[in-house]
Amino acid sequence: MTEKQSWSDRLFGGFRKTSEKLTSNLTEVVGTAKLDDATLDDVEDALILSDLGPAAAARIRAKLSEKRFGLEITEQELKEAVAEEIAAILRPVAKPLEITAFPRPQVLLVIGVNGSGKTTTIAKLAHLFQEDDYAVMLAAGDTFRAAAIGQLATWADRVGVPLVRGPEGGDPASIVFDAVKKATEAGTDALIVDTAGRLQNKRELMDELAKIRKVLGRLNPAAPHDVVLVLDATNGQNALSQIDVFKEVAGVTGLVMTKLDGTARGGVLVQAAEQYGLPIHAIGVGEKIDDLRPFDPDLVARVIAGVA
Repeated sequence: MTEKQSWSDRLFGGFRKTSEKLTSNLTEVVGTAKLDDATLDDVEDALILSDLGPAAAARIRAKLSEKRFGLEITEQELKEAVAEEIAAILRPVAKPLEITAFPRPQVLLVIGVNGSGKTTTIAKLAHLFQEDDYAVMLAAGDTFRAAAIGQLATWADRVGVPLVRGPEGGDPASIVFDAVKKATEAGTDALIVDTAGRLQNKRELMDELAKIRKVLGRLNPAAPHDVVLVLDATNGQNALSQIDVFKEVAGVTGLVMTKLDGTARGGVLVQAAEQYGLPIHAIGVGEKIDDLRPFDPDLVARVIAGVA
């Protein structure tokens, strides 16, 4: 089995709800030999019911109408056509995280609500960078929870990267300041900073992130180079509302979607791409250290449409 086949199998598990719902709905749609208005309406409804969202569904319907209206079409051809239009939505946002900053380090702030998989995603990102021979350092900027510091320390040990940490309740900006200095002195390529994930008080979180940005700006005006939002795919529509909030409070530059297994609603990823246009850097389909990989739009599109 090739690596791509393996990922296809695992993605199918991750996108099962969306894929099974969509393929079932498309199977019911093709009751006519030609792609007419009635069939296109049914296709659009099937896409919406499969969690892809109204905007993406309308765009795909319009493209199908433009390219194939009045033409005979089989069920398989319809699924292939839908897969191609989903891929067209996803390709522009498929952008791996690249370490390009000079001077080093490249500073990545990782944000997300508690329970989104943020801390494990940080470890997996560190592992991805290590695979490309980059030196990585972590900073435990979520000082609000002792468990977050401890969890990040455990992962740092597993991955084999240094961690800069402070006491529970300590000043996150001070920890980030120390981390940048140490990373600079050590010649580290990437510094990944964990941040608080509580949204109960947006103002408090905004102030904390603003302070971190101010400290970073003193050391390197270009930092943070990336602000990565980690989303839990099982949250469905709530994941989209988190993008709205974190764009406001943190200036999100890209997304990582985790937990694309079991009950995940993978169609939300298409909604996010259509609605926000933010780069999707990677997706996670499990708990293992190598279960986070760069986002492959064509494979994901074919899985969702049931042709992978």
